[in-house]
Amino acid sequence: MTLKQEVERRRTFAIISHPDAGKTTLTEKLLLYGGAIREAGSVKARRAQHHAVSDWMEIEKQRGISVTSSVMQFDYDGYRINILDTPGHQDFSEDTYRTLVAADSAVMLIDGARGVEAQTIKLFQVCKRRGIPIFTFVNKMDRASKSPFDLMAELEEVLGIRSCPITWPIGTDGDFKGVYHRDIHQLEVFDGSVNDHGSTKLESIKGSVEDENLREFLGEDYHDRLVDEIELLDVAGDPFDLEKVRSGELTPLFFGSAMNNFGVESFLEKFLKMTTPPLSRHSDDGEISPYDERFSGFIFKIQANMNPAHRDRIAFMRICSGKFEKGMEVRHMRLQKNIKLTQPQQFMAQDRDVAEEAWPGDIIGLFDPGIFALGDTLLTGSERFHFEGIPVFAPEHFARVTPEDSIKRKQFVKGVTQLCLEGAIQSFKRLDIGMEEIIVGVVGALQFEVLQHRLKHEYGVDIRLNVLPYRMVRWVKGTDSLDGLNLTSSTLRAQDGDGRLVLLFENEWSVDWAVKNNEGIELTTITDRD
Repeated sequence: MTLKQEVERRRTFAIISHPDAGKTTLTEKLLLYGGAIREAGSVKARRAQHHAVSDWMEIEKQRGISVTSSVMQFDYDGYRINILDTPGHQDFSEDTYRTLVAADSAVMLIDGARGVEAQTIKLFQVCKRRGIPIFTFVNKMDRASKSPFDLMAELEEVLGIRSCPITWPIGTDGDFKGVYHRDIHQLEVFDGSVNDHGSTKLESIKGSVEDENLREFLGEDYHDRLVDEIELLDVAGDPFDLEKVRSGELTPLFFGSAMNNFGVESFLEKFLKMTTPPLSRHSDDGEISPYDERFSGFIFKIQANMNPAHRDRIAFMRICSGKFEKGMEVRHMRLQKNIKLTQPQQFMAQDRDVAEEAWPGDIIGLFDPGIFALGDTLLTGSERFHFEGIPVFAPEHFARVTPEDSIKRKQFVKGVTQLCLEGAIQSFKRLDIGMEEIIVGVVGALQFEVLQHRLKHEYGVDIRLNVLPYRMVRWVKGTDSLDGLNLTSSTLRAQDGDGRLVLLFENEWSVDWAVKNNEGIELTTITDRD
């Protein structure tokens, strides 16, 4: 195929949601219908030791939550699909924010009973700022749910986006029977006679609203209510507008149950046709088109110890333009040197295959001997540019960490350093004492538990963790030294892992004091990785 053909058949998207909305379950079912797996693991029941394909970390299997993003690639109906499954828990939201930088669109999952929730709002805002298309899947319709009209109103009032239902639910009181496809004017009623907990594909019966057999199957009440709702939508609802969808102004709305496979396959088919192929990416030299013959890509994620037997480290690269080939030589822009990419890999969560070639939109893994950092740009050709940096968010929880066994300090430092490179944690060093003390900062407190677990199981180090009273960090601009600053007694002078000056504060009052009493100082909450 040509570069143009390869680009246009690719779809790279992230799945975002509030915790427990069923995001990892939906990912599993998309893989099931895409033919990538034969049987979906039950995330809730963990039956027969099945775990979600995308939850590959040991701690994820134990806790039943996603704590890091996963990448899954498979083919379906002529498309090459790259799914970025992200953590839903707010304590791991920074990993989700970084992953969205590599996505071209997002599937926003909403619990039908709970509607728009706090983390949904935060993630939606990130997508909105990036201008990427958002597709909404209302999940758990097999349980009692809010009125679909109320959910549409929530999307507009809380998120500020209009919606256009593509499918419409039949039964919302725990009596979900199927969906009506508005675009093709067809009913799809699901066969619930086989109860295998959603591990295999679901059979369905399709037909017209006028089909007497389906009318009888549904019952008069369900049928008549559906007809009335369809008429109301056709008169008062927003018309479907693909341009508005792709500009992020309108979200297509789908209903179903990922756990029971209701509505998943039809969602996948319609979504792939509506969403965009790989988009252009911003750089300091303007927009870089995916159709540009020059190869380019950037590192958006680093993960250590995906294979515990090898203790390796993988850098995830989003390909932005041109063709990638195994063994090719590229320019590492931050290091200003040429490197050879000899061990590229494609993923199904933790399972890998050698990537002989890849194209814009694809996510590949590069063996990292310690030369990659988040945001690194790799490219070929004589022209030089950098893709936009990946933002670093200010931690809100801090702790002093030390190894329980001082003999293992070398492993301890190595583990903390690698987890910092992943972006899982941030490290800081005090400037007012001679001894080397490591302070760890995290966005969510649950990350401390992950830190302890990973240092113990991946690096063989037990740690002592003393939580500190600081609640915010600010990067300092406008000065080369923190020595002469007028600060409150509780404010800590430090530097981050990259040597940039920072201040750790216990409260907002201390931040205001620093700004008011130090002329010319600028304090920021977000910085870019260089």
